[in-house]
Amino acid sequence: MAELRTILSGATVIDGTGQRRYLGDVWIEGKYIARITDVAESHPPNWTVIPIEGRIVSPGFIDVHSHADNAAFLNEPDCSKIFQGVTTEVTGNCGDSLAPRNAKFAADLRAYAERLFPPTPWHGTTFRDYWAEAQTRGLVTNVAPLVGQGTLRILAMGLDDRPPTRAERHVMVDALRQSLDDGAFGLSTGLIYPPGLFTATEEIVELATCLGNRVYATHMRNEADNLIASVQEALNIGRAAHCPVQISHHKACGRENWGKTATTLSLVQAARQEGQNVRLDVYPYTASSTVLTSCLPPWVEVGGPSDILRRLTDFHEHQRIFEDIQTGLAGWENELGSVGAEGILISATPDHRWEGQNLAEISQAMGLDPVAAMLRILVESNLRVSMIAFSMDEGDLQRVMTFPWTMIGSDGLPPGIGGKPHPRQFGTFPRVLGTYVRERQWMDLETAVYKMTGLAADTFGLGDRGVIREDMVADLVVFDFDVIADRGQYAAEPIPPIGIDAVYLAGQCVVQDGRWQGIKIGQRLNASTG
Repeated sequence: MAELRTILSGATVIDGTGQRRYLGDVWIEGKYIARITDVAESHPPNWTVIPIEGRIVSPGFIDVHSHADNAAFLNEPDCSKIFQGVTTEVTGNCGDSLAPRNAKFAADLRAYAERLFPPTPWHGTTFRDYWAEAQTRGLVTNVAPLVGQGTLRILAMGLDDRPPTRAERHVMVDALRQSLDDGAFGLSTGLIYPPGLFTATEEIVELATCLGNRVYATHMRNEADNLIASVQEALNIGRAAHCPVQISHHKACGRENWGKTATTLSLVQAARQEGQNVRLDVYPYTASSTVLTSCLPPWVEVGGPSDILRRLTDFHEHQRIFEDIQTGLAGWENELGSVGAEGILISATPDHRWEGQNLAEISQAMGLDPVAAMLRILVESNLRVSMIAFSMDEGDLQRVMTFPWTMIGSDGLPPGIGGKPHPRQFGTFPRVLGTYVRERQWMDLETAVYKMTGLAADTFGLGDRGVIREDMVADLVVFDFDVIADRGQYAAEPIPPIGIDAVYLAGQCVVQDGRWQGIKIGQRLNASTG
């Protein structure tokens, strides 16, 4: 089969380096960018010429914070990212990866995973096994997977809330090293979720010491009252382990904490000036989204789902839960107590009941107080409930997004959950470009594209992607800067963005005029080869 030869002619090229745009023709031969030339009046007859005057061509966007680990195993293709111009996703974030596993704690891992992911049956045990099967099934985008610390801990010791034994620490370290040998791009933690919330700093350092120049990406222990201490912990882990640090979805939750990002970014900048490699990511919204169980006090989440459900159906435990949410606990990120029942919106349940309503509305309909209503929803849904929390301030968002070392990540929950998901699922990258670059002018377009492409590729070692240059893989997006926008709304069905004309993956057009072309040619990328 002859290689495809395509010329994107008359393009306004934003190359992903942060440099100024220029007019040119981008020549694609096979999977690669063959050359970039001045706009020509004529072209060779054996090339397909696509005129795109007035359009931007940039490297395909890199979503540095994705939870689409399960996408290849769904019955329906997940196009939520490719429709945004995303060509590569970094998965396995927040301590959650679906591999590795073993027979001893397979049930614990499955129960743990299925509070976030739809059931994902796969064969094998290793990180390599999982992603080999995903590749065989077909990937809509490229994937650069991390391995989750929560997954490693379950592999070694289940969901116990205790320090690991020496033997259990060895199991975690060995499994991490094997996953890194299998091409994992780094290690992630989710320290507000079990079993990450049971994990001491020293335990994380022992694992992170294995990383070398691969990334330690952390959903920190607290993004609210203890935000500053949590940033300091993340920096200390990076220093002790001598590894790069990626602070995930950086934000300040709760009105009483708004403005604290001025301090946290000063800490990050000071660390960078001392030679530490620290970077961040952010999503362009002032509402977060996660599982509703994250609103429970930490002691409720000890053990597996059966233990949690037992506590949620015990009247005596109800009173303790209510009191803890009313008064808070030291070190706990008490989201319901912080934002109130009006600020917690149910986005997905197995039977779709209550979706699009907040806890205040639901509690009124049930005739219960908000905490009791939340517990009832969790029990009736077997803990499988997703939520949206309105907890952030746009001043912090602007400060973090415009920080020079911040990238963009969607943090969309795994595909296949259904319901009325956070609009970031389909809208993150167009929202940055349409709302915060074109309309509010927080930064120029070249800087925004750099954050989405070149900076992200550099952070995760994607040496042949993220920049428009000869011999780079032709992962490209063509968009109309005057039109591009997200269209999603909270408490509504998801809707794709507008303004994306075309998306190219390894030289093939996979999205044209907002329509996916049915082509699954994404690659599971390998950190050992770049």
